[in-house]
Amino acid sequence: MADPVHGSIQRPRRILFVDHVAAMSGGEVALLNLVLQFRGSQYEPVVLLFSEGPLADKLRNAGIELHVAPLHGSVINSRKDDLGGGTLLRLRDVASTIAFALELSRLIDSLNVAIVHTNSLKADLIGGMAARVAGVPLVWHVRDRIADDYLPARVARAFRALSRLIPTRVIAISRAVAETLGNSNRVRIVCDGTPIAERPSPSGQGDGVPVIGLVGRIAPWKGQDVFIRAASEVHEAHPSARFQIIGSAMFGEDQYETQVRQMVQSQKLEGVIEFTGFRNDVSDAIANLAILVHASTRGEPFGQVVIEGMAAGKPVIASRGGAIPDIVLDGKTGLIVPMNDPTALAEAIIKLLRDPARAADMGAAGRRRVAECFSIQRTASGVKAVYDEILGIPSDGPARQAHTGAR
Repeated sequence: MADPVHGSIQRPRRILFVDHVAAMSGGEVALLNLVLQFRGSQYEPVVLLFSEGPLADKLRNAGIELHVAPLHGSVINSRKDDLGGGTLLRLRDVASTIAFALELSRLIDSLNVAIVHTNSLKADLIGGMAARVAGVPLVWHVRDRIADDYLPARVARAFRALSRLIPTRVIAISRAVAETLGNSNRVRIVCDGTPIAERPSPSGQGDGVPVIGLVGRIAPWKGQDVFIRAASEVHEAHPSARFQIIGSAMFGEDQYETQVRQMVQSQKLEGVIEFTGFRNDVSDAIANLAILVHASTRGEPFGQVVIEGMAAGKPVIASRGGAIPDIVLDGKTGLIVPMNDPTALAEAIIKLLRDPARAADMGAAGRRRVAECFSIQRTASGVKAVYDEILGIPSDGPARQAHTGAR
């Protein structure tokens, strides 16, 4: 690769991406998209995972250099809500966590990487310790709102303090996330992006039966219960409409999945609402929808599925909060409704079912918005600007606020 300054051939600088899980949740989808975009660039991606799983398989199939260093299952499978009770903070886990971080620091040394880039809260803490011991610049990619309504209060306070001490730079995936980190000159906003197919997917109304879907892991704050209550109301006005809950429980949330399945049975909606389970082919699942619904009951840090739906040309109905108002333009690319309000959600669905032309226009507008603000190329450019800033390399653009996706 030609050095634009000296005209010599320069080898790509290696970036070590670190994630604690290999399940395909929103953050891991975003990581995969980013890593694949960096192939063949001046920054060579290398990935370290703390477990095996679908993400590891996808990386291997793509020819990405991958290392797996197994972490204890009690830490891997813990939810964000559990962090305040212990997990990485329990005294009995401190010794083993430090030992694991020291092993990682030796691995980092051996891989000859220019930057360590962590992708999750647990990876931030463990990978951060390892990077600091190894003396390598560190980027925290923060994909969670560091707020008391999203994390235990003491964990949020501790994480905000550590974000000013440990990482060289912090990438926040939205303005909503950056605001929860407080005023820090280390924070750069780079919104997640998604690949965009050449053509939008079909309307999702095969045989005249519109399919409305909610995509994502089954978890209390993702609002599957809100979606089911809304579907019950829509069914009365549009008996032909069908609904899909696309995804499965993760991180020990099986009890909630059992509850929402029982809700469907108790409301006699078994033939109306389908649970598809986990889907490897999320893009195909979205392609079959007429409307994509986002029903989270907490402010969303970003909304990976939302931009995927918009990229596919689907009108989106999303709950107001977090980063959603910066992504979905209400009345233009979709509709925004109050959080935890099944009736408002039902009314919005009915409004689009009664006006398919308007729904199609919203889908087309959403697709254009993703191309302009949330493409994976734009995300990679923003992340590259952060790397360039850290390494003192002249960059094509400023890294301080690489892109916000703002209106």
